[in-house]
Amino acid sequence: MRALGIILAALILLIQYPLWFGKGGWLRAWELDRQVASGKSRNAALEVRNAALAAEVRDLKTGTEAIEERARYELGMTRPDEVFYQYPENRGQSPIKK
Repeated sequence: MRALGIILAALILLIQYPLWFGKGGWLRAWELDRQVASGKSRNAALEVRNAALAAEVRDLKTGTEAIEERARYELGMTRPDEVFYQYPENRGQSPIKK
């Protein structure tokens, strides 16, 4: 009777091994669930970025405000009746003393 119990326990362990550690086992399923969650969060961040880019493209296609803003900030362009003042950034340096 004791030998039968040991044999049954060994058979249960042999049957359980592929369930936990096999190719389609629980550990692999948990790992895949983590990868899916990571992919979903990455996709959500990319969707936000895509929406911002789509809005920018829409602004560039329909209006001149976005083009004017880019020309002003990136290229330093001004209108004929404007004066542009540019102040250098103070990066913690003390002024030059004479």
